[in-house]
Amino acid sequence: MARIKNIELPGEKQAWIGLTAIYGIGKSLGKTICKDAKVDAAKKVKDLTEDEITAIRKEVEKYLTEGDLRRDTQMNIKNKMEINCYEGIRHKKGLPVRGQRTNRNARTRKGRGKVVANKKKVGK
Repeated sequence: MARIKNIELPGEKQAWIGLTAIYGIGKSLGKTICKDAKVDAAKKVKDLTEDEITAIRKEVEKYLTEGDLRRDTQMNIKNKMEINCYEGIRHKKGLPVRGQRTNRNARTRKGRGKVVANKKKVGK
């Protein structure tokens, strides 16, 4: 099994798709890495030789991925929260950040609905 950036790449998938298991590498970057490392992108991960895996490892090192990228993203969010910009305020309140509506949906961001105590109906 190929192990890059402490991630086990799925053996049954093609090399460029297998690289997408690494956080920060998508489809187009996976193809670019395979091309720059001079590895056949259509080759299965389990069929890659040690030299090819080493070449891919060197190419992946050039990009910001996994822990470094996660840390960078979290620091950007914390910075926005500290300076109280609009996006930072939305992060603090747990609301959608990118302009989505909230009066109907946004359950993913807002969480489960809050229960409001029922008012008893006054009978005639």
